[in-house]
Amino acid sequence: MTALQNRYDFVYLFDVTNGNPNGDPDAGNLPRLDPETNQGLVSDVCLKRKVRNYVALTRGDVPGCDIFVTERGILEIKQKRAWDAVVPEASTKDREKLPKDEAKAREITRWMCDNYFDVRTFGAVMSTKGANCGQVRGPVQFSFARSIEPILPLEVSITRMAATTEADADAKGDVRTMGRKHIVPYGLYRAHGYVSASLAGQNGRGTGFSEEDVAVLWQALEGMFDHDRSAARGEMAARRLILFQHRGALGNAQAHKLFERVSVKRVFEGEEFDPGARSAHNLPPARAYADYAVHVDTVDLPSGIEVIDRI
Repeated sequence: MTALQNRYDFVYLFDVTNGNPNGDPDAGNLPRLDPETNQGLVSDVCLKRKVRNYVALTRGDVPGCDIFVTERGILEIKQKRAWDAVVPEASTKDREKLPKDEAKAREITRWMCDNYFDVRTFGAVMSTKGANCGQVRGPVQFSFARSIEPILPLEVSITRMAATTEADADAKGDVRTMGRKHIVPYGLYRAHGYVSASLAGQNGRGTGFSEEDVAVLWQALEGMFDHDRSAARGEMAARRLILFQHRGALGNAQAHKLFERVSVKRVFEGEEFDPGARSAHNLPPARAYADYAVHVDTVDLPSGIEVIDRI
């Protein structure tokens, strides 16, 4: 595969309609939010999970695109595959630590990177006792996604017209079961991401994340919500993926300055407003992507920066 040549920073916009984009198990599965601003949150782990699922679905039979962290997976079993491939004669006790031979130790870690897309992409801590494969720092990282405006989660009562057991039906005399679900009527979320060419192939010790891999990553971000439908998540869609491609591996500008070039405005009756000015202008709550306008400032871009708008 072709080694990754360019650093990337990107802005990712996605929205949810009548769904829960990322429930908080410590809060009764309420949509995550910032209690000081009431802006909705979606964790980086949630976004990585969807990328993993997309790659497993679309490239699961492609060599090198297996997924390390899978639902109900046992990581130690997958790590033992690396030892079986590199040092099959090692005892159970030997596998508790990486080999003292540095070349062998690197080969075990390299085997994990070569065979698992998510290890190569996001990195992993693989130093479990049963089969120690070391750890690698991934070249791709996401920030938490944050909604452009505050959200107001709704708690909706639902009814199931069936009982769970015969005992429940006999005790109640009614087979209906009441439940609740939490939804966000509408929210547009913004996440930032980073792709480090240096960590992909740093002095031959990177993860091996390649040009082919970064193309798969962009495809995943564009299409992962279309393969992650559920009643709980409502309607979710990727809206914009704005890439800042640097000319070289180290980059040509600071990421935060590039992100400042992407602005999101509220639109109402043909006028644009800063999202924070909604109450001052008595704007109704947003209920569709058309209620926003996204602008990318490409004037006087730093030398060596190219803007690529994927969506």
